[in-house]
Amino acid sequence: MQAFFSEYGSQLTSNLFEHIIISFLSLLLGTLVAIPLGVLLTRTKKVAGVVISIASALQTIPALALLTLMIPFFGVGRTPAIIALFIYSLLPILRNTYIGMENVDPNYVDVAKGMGMTNIQSIISVELPIAVPTIMAGVRLAATYVIAWATLASYIGAGGLGVLIFSGLDNYQPELIIGGTVPAILLAIIVDYLLEKLETFLTPISLRGGSEQ
Repeated sequence: MQAFFSEYGSQLTSNLFEHIIISFLSLLLGTLVAIPLGVLLTRTKKVAGVVISIASALQTIPALALLTLMIPFFGVGRTPAIIALFIYSLLPILRNTYIGMENVDPNYVDVAKGMGMTNIQSIISVELPIAVPTIMAGVRLAATYVIAWATLASYIGAGGLGVLIFSGLDNYQPELIIGGTVPAILLAIIVDYLLEKLETFLTPISLRGGSEQ
């Protein structure tokens, strides 16, 4: 263990940082696009099925194929990796946002209208807070996908923990495989835990039920 960190410690730190940056930016973009789009689709239900079907179709493309497809348009490096992983993050967040908003009790919406709230005020103050648990479930799922698939980003020169994993596979060095895989797993667990705490914080106290002891 000590010998591994002595030889590969700086590379592991660098690759881990790259992995975090790629994953964070991809998930952030997915969240910023998918949540507003999911809300909008609840107001334009005629196109909701089409948009969600397109997002579903994009997610069926193999991750490595999608990463490779980005190269002719964006070259190699971090940018095409972030764009490809952003596309992968869309469906879980978009679908859960749409479902969460659709499942809001209409009585709450009626009360908001009765209080004189505009459509935007109703969405921000009433519907989104109620839909938070469902939306965050989609964000947590997308985060797991993105962190896992970011290991493939090394194939197009984006760095990340995949550099260690595939270097170990190519050179039959198990310590490199473990050195890249274990941090990726721990990163996914830590991010999921942090997002769970964020979900609890954003969920109205009256809706938390037994989540708090």
